[in-house]
Amino acid sequence: MTAFLYLVVIILFAVSVWQMSKILSMSKAGEDSSTSQIANDKDNKINGKLMLGFVIFIYVLAFISFYKWSDVLLPDSASEHGVDIDQLWLISMIIIFIVGIITQWLLHYFAFKYSGKKGQRATFYADNDRLEFIWTVIPVIVLAGLIIYGLFTWSDIMNVDTEDDPLVIELYAYQFDWRARYAGDDNILGDANVRLIEGVNQLGLDASDPDAQDDIVVNELHLPVGRKILFKMRSQDVLHSAYMPHFRAQMNCVPGMVTQFSFTPTKTTEEMRLDDEIIAKVEHINSIRSEKNVARAIAGEEPLELYEFDYLLLCNKICGNTHYNMQMKIVVETEDEFNEWLSTQDNFATTMKN
Repeated sequence: MTAFLYLVVIILFAVSVWQMSKILSMSKAGEDSSTSQIANDKDNKINGKLMLGFVIFIYVLAFISFYKWSDVLLPDSASEHGVDIDQLWLISMIIIFIVGIITQWLLHYFAFKYSGKKGQRATFYADNDRLEFIWTVIPVIVLAGLIIYGLFTWSDIMNVDTEDDPLVIELYAYQFDWRARYAGDDNILGDANVRLIEGVNQLGLDASDPDAQDDIVVNELHLPVGRKILFKMRSQDVLHSAYMPHFRAQMNCVPGMVTQFSFTPTKTTEEMRLDDEIIAKVEHINSIRSEKNVARAIAGEEPLELYEFDYLLLCNKICGNTHYNMQMKIVVETEDEFNEWLSTQDNFATTMKN
């Protein structure tokens, strides 16, 4: 792949040099008409046909892409607010595609239909109040509608109603891993500071803060289905981004400050594994891995493990050389299963004693 990219760069550089040499030759005085680079009627006609061919090409390419790779899109949202996010995205894409298809066709078709001819002059309007009104007002109305819709959606998502008694969890990012901290029985996160990080105190919890004593630090995130979760996010070193694609959730983790995001999971991990789209994707991935394992067996290499769907917390910022490996498993389960799992985890006070 790297060799192919190098080849593309070399080709593009050669094309650029060639084009620059043509521009220089056009700037020379005394050039005879036989080598003139000025476009004539034939050139304009050819370029008009190429423009028409190109717009047909991009339409065909878009259709093939949707047909062939639509299965790589995310499945239905597994959070309450994700439905609103998907709806906003769908409406925006429909408008963009409709406008794009129409404007691209007009642009390329007009270049073909009205290609330049010697002695022919284009119709010129110094001003046209009606046209200017139309192409100003329509975009303003459409964009204002999308922006207002987006602001209302964002406001609904970001406003956390504390009366819902959300479960408070901290997501702590560092190069190159995640830790999660549960607020314990009091549902209040204790104070923490990166300057206090030492030994088993990986998140820098303040041992003198009573609220920190029952906090629970884990490397696998468990969430109860149907309950609102309030995530408090910190970063130890550089800018990270907590990205949970199946929940349509993303928020930056910024060094020196606490950011937050909340959502309510609506599907357990087991329910998601029974989704038809997920089943098809898992089967497709495992068929690829099975084929690769045949070759790996012949080469005496360890086989690839068969894939099983899990929710994941990813970092969506390029935060360093092993950024790609920064992820944490998320398990969504029933309230009883969550409470049973949480009861088996050591709190901060117990960890410090051990």
